[in-house]
Amino acid sequence: MANHQLTSLIRMANQIAANNTHIGDETAEAEMIANHLTKFWARSMKQQIAEYLNQGGDELSPIARKAIGIMSR
Repeated sequence: MANHQLTSLIRMANQIAANNTHIGDETAEAEMIANHLTKFWARSMKQQIAEYLNQGGDELSPIARKAIGIMSR
């Protein structure tokens, strides 16, 4: 793990993903999570989590990975 801030971002992304998986449609859920991250996370936070995903993103949940991938487009 790179640093404490990245650890916190991973935890937050996974929590946001876990709290938004009630729709039942994974694509819609991932888009909703990506929208949340886009609106409420600072640019530096989004860049750091996207870089982590590009390096493998091992500690991200599958839905968080999908959402960050959408956000990073």
